[in-house]
Amino acid sequence: MNEQDFLAGYDPRDYPAVAVTVDVVALTIREGALHLLLIRRGAPPYEGHWALPGGFVHPDEDLTAGARRELAEETGLGGDRLRRVHLEQLGSYGDPDRDPRMRVVSIAHLAFAPDLPDPVADTDADEAIWLPVTALTSRQLAFDHGRIIDDGLERARSKLEYTPLATRFLAPEFTITELRAVYETVWGHPLHAGNFHRKVLSVPGFVESTGTSTERGGARGGPRAKLYRAGDARLLHPALLRPAREETVR
Repeated sequence: MNEQDFLAGYDPRDYPAVAVTVDVVALTIREGALHLLLIRRGAPPYEGHWALPGGFVHPDEDLTAGARRELAEETGLGGDRLRRVHLEQLGSYGDPDRDPRMRVVSIAHLAFAPDLPDPVADTDADEAIWLPVTALTSRQLAFDHGRIIDDGLERARSKLEYTPLATRFLAPEFTITELRAVYETVWGHPLHAGNFHRKVLSVPGFVESTGTSTERGGARGGPRAKLYRAGDARLLHPALLRPAREETVR
């Protein structure tokens, strides 16, 4: 039997149905705190529970396109602003009983960017909010989204150690103080200003000077701060370890 004959007689209904969804762990920094995008489900299953933005993958789109579509629907982002959002696959979640409707495998994605707009709930959601991650325990989550969120937060925190992705939370030009604030917010730990400044500038390709400074000095006066932009490094060497991990290495 050749392939053409095989495909002509192939019936997918001979096999159990499995659906594929995408879920997005979308993070941003608002008012100095790390926030997560959540929607409150407006229909069963888990009606009234909070969930990650996501949904079934359309037959004509790949997984990344599906994740971007779901993120756009909840944030109103489009065009260049949507393309500037960092988006990567986080993991696959396929426990047989994770969805009461049928066997559903979710491909979760991690997204983060600065200044993401206020969310707008789509037709199947009652509400959409940016929630501080410190307030997650106050929300009843749908499906296995608590596990996905935990994995997403750990991925984000670890990637700040060995990649320059912290710069994706910032405007194109930033100060070292603003960069340090990203690390402190995502990691949840204060960092020594002088040590952080030294470490950042010692990593080849992490940041590069713009040759310009801020228009004003700091809140307490003083000299204007130098402005930097993201460099061309894809990995940080040496890595910037979280305080707890740094103590372990020592």
